[in-house]
Amino acid sequence: MTHRSAIYDALIIGGGPAGATAALMLARAGCSVAVVEKKAFPRRKVCGEFISATSRPLLQELGLCDRYDALAGPHVRRVGLYAGETVLDAPMPQPSGAAALWGRAIGREHFDTMLLDAAVEAGAVLWQPWTATALRRVGHGYSCRVARRHDERTLDARIVIAANGSWERGPLVVETSPAHRPSDLIGFKAHFIGGRSPADLMPLLVFPGGYGGMVHSDGRRVSLSCCVRRDALEASRQRYAGASAGDAVLRHIKDSCRGVREALDGTETEGPALSAGPIRPGIRARYSEGIFYVGNAAGEAHPIVAEGISMAMQSGWLLCRRLIARRDSLASPRLLADIGRAYAADWDESFAPRLRAAALFAAIASRPSAAALAVELLRRFPAILTFGAQLSGKTRHVVAA
Repeated sequence: MTHRSAIYDALIIGGGPAGATAALMLARAGCSVAVVEKKAFPRRKVCGEFISATSRPLLQELGLCDRYDALAGPHVRRVGLYAGETVLDAPMPQPSGAAALWGRAIGREHFDTMLLDAAVEAGAVLWQPWTATALRRVGHGYSCRVARRHDERTLDARIVIAANGSWERGPLVVETSPAHRPSDLIGFKAHFIGGRSPADLMPLLVFPGGYGGMVHSDGRRVSLSCCVRRDALEASRQRYAGASAGDAVLRHIKDSCRGVREALDGTETEGPALSAGPIRPGIRARYSEGIFYVGNAAGEAHPIVAEGISMAMQSGWLLCRRLIARRDSLASPRLLADIGRAYAADWDESFAPRLRAAALFAAIASRPSAAALAVELLRRFPAILTFGAQLSGKTRHVVAA
């Protein structure tokens, strides 16, 4: 039997950083909000876990700095490079403003739960774990069918915010994935306990067929995340016969990077490696007929720049500051279209430059000849690492400090 709910001002599909930020802001502004999240929290997720210092003003605005500070790992003051036998580091650029401090890392099982709990505390209605199975336009709003096991409900809302990632299935599919390609990037993540990795260093890992990063996260864990080409993954699985895909990739990285071998010497792996993908970086729709897109649903940078969580939260803020300013007129299609155009322009100004920088960095790292030239240049001029971190958005404020 299908039951119908009350009409919400906003229905948010996806309870990750983008969706939870939007839900928290709208609920605190007095809007009625429903969040549909298909996974039970806390849950691990493939992610670099780093949150740029430029996100701290937003965390302050959301009133979450104390919770974040109590959970997050150490301050990241240096950026580095592990490639072959090369081990380099340089200062991490710091945003202006005394409140900026430094970036830190935190597991998604902790951070996403913290954000979503805050949204519920503010009044958002959480449907978890429920899955959005159908979405249709009804008058000036939307009707969404959600399901959990044998139960179905219908949620009605004036607007829909899609925060459901970039490769989800369902009524808000971002894009249809093409057939498997050798160049597809598959993401992996693993946690390690112990080791000799410097606590304040976040090195870029460059290895044949891919790139990655390492950072000290919460609970004294070291998080290693990477993207590897599908053909390189298959070659690794053949080379390390009998190993799982995650273990084969990790062995490939250790064998390719002296810095990783030394940093993880003596560590213990916490749980199995996670995988996801293929990853499809690029700019997507930001608004379409009453549906707003945030987080990776709106656009995704190559993970090489470690800005995914920050961009997700900040995109939710960019949208909701405009929705809140006109919250009494959300039933007007013309007004929503105006907000959609303004939000898309805000998004492009804030994030398009770092997407272009990320695409350039990823192209260099993924091509052996280009990577070799880049490594040699960085050996001579390590300060380029600091400049690259600036280009990736590490000093660009989206939310005013």
